[in-house]
Amino acid sequence: MAIRALRFRQATLIALALLWYPINSSLAQDVSENLILVTVDGVRWQEVFGGVDMKLIEDERFTSEPEYLTQTYWREQRSERRRALFPFLWSVIEDKGTLIGDRNQESYIEVSNNKWFSYPGYNEILTGRADPNIDSNEKIWNPNVTFLEALNELEAFHDRVLAFGSWDVFPYIINSQRSGVPVNAGFATASNVATAESQFLNELSAEAPKLWSTVRVDFLTNGYAMDALRSQNPRVIYIAYGETDDFAHDGNYDRYIDAAHRTDLMLSKLWHWVQSTPSYRDRTTLIITTDHGRGSTPDSWKDHSNPAAPDEQGVEAALDGLQKSNEIWLAAIGPHIKPAGPVKGHWKQSQIAATALASLQLDSTRLMPGADSAITQILQ
Repeated sequence: MAIRALRFRQATLIALALLWYPINSSLAQDVSENLILVTVDGVRWQEVFGGVDMKLIEDERFTSEPEYLTQTYWREQRSERRRALFPFLWSVIEDKGTLIGDRNQESYIEVSNNKWFSYPGYNEILTGRADPNIDSNEKIWNPNVTFLEALNELEAFHDRVLAFGSWDVFPYIINSQRSGVPVNAGFATASNVATAESQFLNELSAEAPKLWSTVRVDFLTNGYAMDALRSQNPRVIYIAYGETDDFAHDGNYDRYIDAAHRTDLMLSKLWHWVQSTPSYRDRTTLIITTDHGRGSTPDSWKDHSNPAAPDEQGVEAALDGLQKSNEIWLAAIGPHIKPAGPVKGHWKQSQIAATALASLQLDSTRLMPGADSAITQILQ
């Protein structure tokens, strides 16, 4: 009888422990809202909504393998062309999310800042407002507070906000020195080698080719971000890919297009992982956008600047083409994003920060009182 009573008591304690453990353990499923913000540097809305540009494919100044690009990405129908280039955007997000920025279909989103290049654009995305004092891409500590910093100051998000970027200026844009948000960017490696994956990525980083002096290849940025998602369980993560802009500045349309396509494939794998992971599935919003557009003509597509800047930046291009580089795009999917597909309307880049906070069910007017309003038309 004593043995039977002891076993009953042990079974009861185990049952009670199992009831308690999922609620209190740090390994339990986190039912909080999560956010993944992704930027793809300098990708034109023309390709996002229209696929590859045959004028650029046929221009030998910019395309060395026209047959390859034509066979791989060209389709007669516009809807088929864009799906060939961005299959994730034009299958999963078109079906279950929202896209804005197709100016051929009365959908407009553009930057508010008057510079039309990277640091001002990223500042606007992350802070919710344009700052005229942000007027260069220099490594200057951002005096403005980003929504990443604002979230990191909240108890529910503290130490669960991370950022990864291919461009080495991101620590300054996010102001990791003041904000406390860890930023792995440029040629930085994982400082805390906690997983076999991070050790492998550090080894690859040492061996990977350095195509540009300030931007690493995107697969390393993606690798570090995915490793952090798996091992650190952040609630908010920002991933900034950079290859597209640099290949475009190089005048290499082949590589610009391939880089854009690879980014779409990485996003597809990212979203598949999110939706197959209990702590993120159906509780995570993915927002994808860009910092600026590009010129719209063969003579200007390589570059981007405001109408007053070509002479200052040494850009030899048609002014009308460069004026188009304020035109951007946005795609989003998640539990609080309407499954509306492409939508019509007119919005600003400065509205992205508040939209990101709203997707977390947070009041942007309290957290970021200086930020622009959210894009309510895509929220539910």
